[in-house]
Order: sequence, then C-alpha cells, then structure tokens
Amino acid sequence: AVMRPLKVVITNYPEGQTEEFEVQDFPHDKERNQVRKVPFSREIYIEETDFMEEPVRKFFRLAPGKEVRLMGAYYIICNDVIKDEDGNIVELHCTYDPESRGGTSPDGRKVKGTLHWVSAVHGLEAEVRLYDKLFLVENPNKAPEGKDFTAHLNPESLEVLTGCMVEPGLAEATLDDRFQFIRQGYFCLDSGDSRPDALVFNRTVSLRDTWAKMKK
Repeated sequence: AVMRPLKVVITNYPEGQTEEFEVQDFPHDKERNQVRKVPFSREIYIEETDFMEEPVRKFFRLAPGKEVRLMGAYYIICNDVIKDEDGNIVELHCTYDPESRGGTSPDGRKVKGTLHWVSAVHGLEAEVRLYDKLFLVENPNKAPEGKDFTAHLNPESLEVLTGCMVEPGLAEATLDDRFQFIRQGYFCLDSGDSRPDALVFNRTVSLRDTWAKMKK
C-alpha cells in the first residue's frame, strides 16, 4: 500500500507493457517461502516521503540523480522533478535498468535504498484510517482540577487518508484477513464501511519508522 502517492513515470519503459513480479510475503523468514504476484507498469506510485529533492545525510531513498531499487522489480534513477504552478512536486521522471530485473544487477553494484510501490495502472484506490492512542497520558483520570478525562484526549488519535493506492490483490480481502503494509503497520478491512468497489482499511498496530525517528 502507498499511503500518500507520488507518481513516478519510467520514461524508458515501453508504453503499454505490463510485467508480473513475484514478491516475498515474508522476506525475513526463510522457512515461509510464500510469494504474491504484483503487476508492474510504466507508471507507478511511491510514498511521497520516499523522495527528497535536496537529500540530507543518511537519506537512502530516492533523490535527483540517485539510484534506488524498486522492491522485487528494477533499479531506477530520478532524472527530472515535475512541479505544479505553486512549486509542489507532482511527478517524478525516472529511467530504469532493464538488466536489474528482480532487484539485482549483473555488474553486482549495490544500492542502499529499496522502495515499495504500486502500479498506477493496476492499483486500487482506498481509504486508510490511521488510529493512534486515544489519550495523551497513561492515566486520563488524573485530569487538571475542574476538568475530566476529556482534557487528555488526543486530537490526532484518528487520521483519515483518502486517495491511497493498494495492490490489486487486496480486492479479494475479507474481514478475517490481516495485512502488514510496509513501514506503516498492520491493517484490516473496516467491517462497516468497506466495500469491494470502495476499500477502507483500519490500522490496528503501528510500526516504528527508523527514518522518522532519525529526523527527530
């Protein structure tokens, strides 16, 4: 899943072409050799936070002139940054190395950054609800004098994201399924609002983001 999509156009990839890649569901568990098939196309989405126009030290994701790995797919290099009239980044133009299919290259060169992605042609739009702690303190009953527990409510306990993009395989998700969205946490379908033509996912457990921690 890509929560805040940023479009990437791979300019030297054939228009209209589609490939399928097998991606490991449990890449760190050698005993669980479970894979899923993911479609790939000329236009994809990555997380907008995975690109930085002026990268800082130890930022190993995408930046102008920098090469990264698309998880399970190819190496790409960012060549151009497209902005709107207000200076906001709306699109990246990249080129790919056809010899790096599967995420490795014949010359053995290494890249530090690996990004998850969703095909713009095949991806499904979804709403994602990010739940956080309901209270700002451990014991909400210890409220300031003259106030009740509501004084400690977390105003950011729910963030609703629309326009998220998810892999097409999630169209078959059921209420009993649980998914880990890379670098985001664990999610399930919303039992009341989600429909096959309008998917809604709720976050049940968050994950630590190493880069977010480093920025702090």
